[in-house]
Amino acid sequence: MRIKKAVLLIHGFAGGTYDMESLAWRLQKCLIFDVYQFTLPGHGQKTDCTYKDWVKSAEEKVETLIKYGYSDIYVVGHSMGGVLAAYVASKYPEIKKVVLAAPAFKYIGDKDNFSIKKATSIMMDYGLAEILFRGFERLPIGSINEFMKLVSKYQEPPKRIKVPILIFQGLKDDIVPKESSEYVFDNVKSKTKGIVYLEKSNHDIFNSSQKGTVNIKIEKFLLFDKIVKEKEYI
Repeated sequence: MRIKKAVLLIHGFAGGTYDMESLAWRLQKCLIFDVYQFTLPGHGQKTDCTYKDWVKSAEEKVETLIKYGYSDIYVVGHSMGGVLAAYVASKYPEIKKVVLAAPAFKYIGDKDNFSIKKATSIMMDYGLAEILFRGFERLPIGSINEFMKLVSKYQEPPKRIKVPILIFQGLKDDIVPKESSEYVFDNVKSKTKGIVYLEKSNHDIFNSSQKGTVNIKIEKFLLFDKIVKEKEYI
């Protein structure tokens, strides 16, 4: 009898299901995984919510998969979703593998990472209209404060992760610095771990020119624990 394996995709701040659509389709076509995605509370609905609502939502999704008999659960988290993915991976033993893309344990709004130069670079890279209207217009302004609370309160989970983990970081990312991914890489207890630096990608990894390569690497990692080297530049 086939072991039931689920992949749970957790999207980033203001993200929608389209952010990882190509990855979801690729994994689903394997016929090995059942792939699930969901929209976090307040994302896209302009309703007030707190970071506790996001945490609870992620917990409920994992617990539902466990309830329905999935013995192997893999989580993929992007940006803020990476923080939530790390948290649930540290809590539930049913989660066997973790993929994090630009996990937002550090970010541009952090006083240690903010600069006018970075802010200008983001405007040039994404375009002002993209920043103002693609994501943050779908969230109440209070959600930004809740995002900062989430990051502040959930710095410890990476230190409790022991399962295989693969991390992606765009080297043109001016929203989440590479130090954030390196913080996770340096602190997890996993024997199998890898970090892939994407030389042509910004924060929007799953819509970048390198998304095809990223999706292939994720598929191989989830299927075979395949990590070419602990630190790789592509």
